[in-house]
Amino acid sequence: MFLVTPAYAQAAGGAAASGSDILIQMAPFGIILLIMYFLILRPQQQRAKQHEKMVSNIRRGDTVITNGGLIGRVSKATDDAEIEIEIAPNVRIRQLRGGIAEVRAKGEPVKDEPANKNKKDARKDSVKAEPAKIEPAKPEPTQDAPAANEPPKDKA
Repeated sequence: MFLVTPAYAQAAGGAAASGSDILIQMAPFGIILLIMYFLILRPQQQRAKQHEKMVSNIRRGDTVITNGGLIGRVSKATDDAEIEIEIAPNVRIRQLRGGIAEVRAKGEPVKDEPANKNKKDARKDSVKAEPAKIEPAKPEPTQDAPAANEPPKDKA
């Protein structure tokens, strides 16, 4: 009669208690899935939507960079799936729109210097600077001969 341990007796409680236990045990998994959705899946969907919009707005004359690293200017937008890119003079390739990594529009050149306010300043800045003057190296004095700016030493 006394073969039933207290652990078995507690586990044999009511059936209603076991339903809430399962819910409490599954709650951390649900929280983890929610966190994954907001930190990983949703930003990826937004980036994909933004990339699709960028690729669909490619026009002739835009500078593009492919996923393979080629940089060229769009010479023809043939259809919804392909474009023609000129990567060198008289060298054209066909590229799928999905293979475009970045679009640099023709109105977005890379600027090395800040824009000048007026044309006179631009002309002054464009004048070439004179090369630096190179002076010949002075020979180092030897121990026997005195340096040019030192007085001769008396030999005694």
